[in-house]
Order: sequence, then structure tokens, then C-alpha cells
Amino acid sequence: MSVLNRRIRGFRLVDVIALGLLVLLIMSVYLAKTIASRERAEIASVERQIASERAQIRLLEAEVAHLEQPSRIEHLSTTYLEMGPVDVARETTADALAGLAPPKPAPAPKLDAAP
Repeated sequence: MSVLNRRIRGFRLVDVIALGLLVLLIMSVYLAKTIASRERAEIASVERQIASERAQIRLLEAEVAHLEQPSRIEHLSTTYLEMGPVDVARETTADALAGLAPPKPAPAPKLDAAP
């Protein structure tokens, strides 16, 4: 009598082993499906977060474009800072900037203390 033909409570040993492997296979597939479902939900959550962040970026870029409008900045500078366009007499070239700078003050003389 072979080991695989041996009977346990009316079932052959090979049938019991096959049933055990089948149950193990079913449980592993269920576990893999559960893990994949969790990962899929997490991926969907991250994709929703990315879409939300992209919408926020578009909103902030639109706000920056509005705040950087030259007409708006000109209006604010004249209203609150009382600034205006530069007079032609005050314009200069890049080469002439060094001559316009005030002279540096001479360093103060060092006083030696007598010991």
C-alpha cells in the first residue's frame, strides 16, 4: 500500500494534501487581492492629491500674473509711494554710474593708546 493511497477518515492522503493546497492557494489569492485593493485606493488618493495640488498651482500662477501686471504696479507706486516716471534729466548710462556715486569717506585714524 502506497503512502498516497493511505486513507485518513475515509479520504485518501493525496486528496487531503490537494485540499490543503487548494485552501492555501485560495487564501493567498484573497490576500494578494486585498493588498492590491489597498494599494489601488492609496494610488487613487495620491492622484487626487496631485490633481488638487496642480489646481492650487494654477490658481497661484494666475494670482502672480495678476499681481505682476505693470499697470497695477504703476498705480500702486503712484498712489502709495508717490513715485512717478524718471525725468530725462536724471537718466544716465551704465558707464557714468561710477561718477555719480558719492565718494567713500576716508577711514578714521587709529588712536594708539599709551601703555
